[in-house]
Amino acid sequence: MAEPEFNATGVRIERFLRSLTRAGQVKIKDGRLELLTSYGREIDSAPVDSVDAGRPWFAAGDRARATVNGTRYVLTLGGAGDAPVESGASAVRRFLEAVRSARGGDAGG
Repeated sequence: MAEPEFNATGVRIERFLRSLTRAGQVKIKDGRLELLTSYGREIDSAPVDSVDAGRPWFAAGDRARATVNGTRYVLTLGGAGDAPVESGASAVRRFLEAVRSARGGDAGG
């Protein structure tokens, strides 16, 4: 099976209500999820199999949550991604689908 690819730029990445970057990058490549700053420095990364991803119940449709190495991140994907006019909700769906595909069908919850 081919590895799913996902790349979103301009992503706000938060941890414990603290913004780590307002223009970061989320990548899924070769079965690995990477969270990067706007300068390309790694915030965190892990094999997709160990990542828990979903939608936070309390947040807007342009947000996703990802637990990487035991740390919970909130990702705001509004306007992110390869498509210049992609909505945040669409980017979140693509992100969750890429995680689900890489894990073999289970993206957590």
